[in-house]
Amino acid sequence: MSTIARAYLATSATSPLEPGVIERREPGECEVRIAIGFVGICHSDIHTARGDWSGVKYPVVVGHEIVGVVEAAGSNVTRHAVGDRVGVGCFVDSCRNCENCLAGEEQYCLAGSTSTYNSVGRDGLQTAGGYSTSIVVDENYVLRIPDGMLLAAAAPLLCAGITMYSPLRNWNAGPGKRVAIIGMGGLGHMGVKIAAALGAEVTVLSQSLKKQEDALRLGAQHYYATSDPATFEILTSRFDLIINTVSADINIDEYLSLLALDGTMVLVGLPPKPLTHRAWSLVGFRRTLAGSKMGGIRQTQEMLDFCAANGLGAEVEIIPASKINDAYERVLASDVRYRFVIDAGTF
Repeated sequence: MSTIARAYLATSATSPLEPGVIERREPGECEVRIAIGFVGICHSDIHTARGDWSGVKYPVVVGHEIVGVVEAAGSNVTRHAVGDRVGVGCFVDSCRNCENCLAGEEQYCLAGSTSTYNSVGRDGLQTAGGYSTSIVVDENYVLRIPDGMLLAAAAPLLCAGITMYSPLRNWNAGPGKRVAIIGMGGLGHMGVKIAAALGAEVTVLSQSLKKQEDALRLGAQHYYATSDPATFEILTSRFDLIINTVSADINIDEYLSLLALDGTMVLVGLPPKPLTHRAWSLVGFRRTLAGSKMGGIRQTQEMLDFCAANGLGAEVEIIPASKINDAYERVLASDVRYRFVIDAGTF
């Protein structure tokens, strides 16, 4: 058996998203069906819907910043109950047996985790994401949204929030650490909030000064425009940790020069072209260039609880489904502060 859900679908790389319906299976013994309340718009949604990445199978329903309420639960579900406020992030399954899964790092599953959309589930069918009125997910890949946290502000935490929290925690951002965030967008603004709440000294590096006031309001102590060549002279060997959130091509060597001895630059953005840098940029001061995806289920729940305890949420603009295509254009034009969230009641 199955149920019908309203959704917005991409039918080709060149067509605007359009309303339609999809089938959702009935929950299995260990699954829950979630009535979606809100879903965030991530840049990955746009890349997928518009065919920027290979392997997209149309029609596709995107969306992996999903929050809502459990409306049905399988007979063996123990982690969640009908009426619970829950969320779903970037993946909905993994092999559960490899060393990474067993370590709680399901996002690095050696067999490949099952993405929330445009992937293949255990039933052999293509996964469909959160641009819909409901979704069915195994309980082990469903997060609890803490009481008191606004659902709309929580949605972007399931991708943008955990994408920033994971490297900040894994590279020990906290008191006495000097952290720089490259980019002040959907990812960057959450990085500022989380790094500040962890107790780090936070600097934003952005192309212009237009978001300086926002950055300082959200917790940054310093803000520099990277369009000013003097910035790289002033900040040479300054930071213990730099997190690069931007997907544009940048001069990696310039930014590596800003790392202190034993400093690390972590990439979370995905530029379209291969990155190049001089070996001496790393060797000279024992610097490290690293990468990070999102976090595992355990760390994502930790992030949600941390954000709730510290009063953190995304800065969002709530839109109806009819404005999705307009919102995509605004995201590409960097015209959002700082994350669009779709009201799923309008699908």
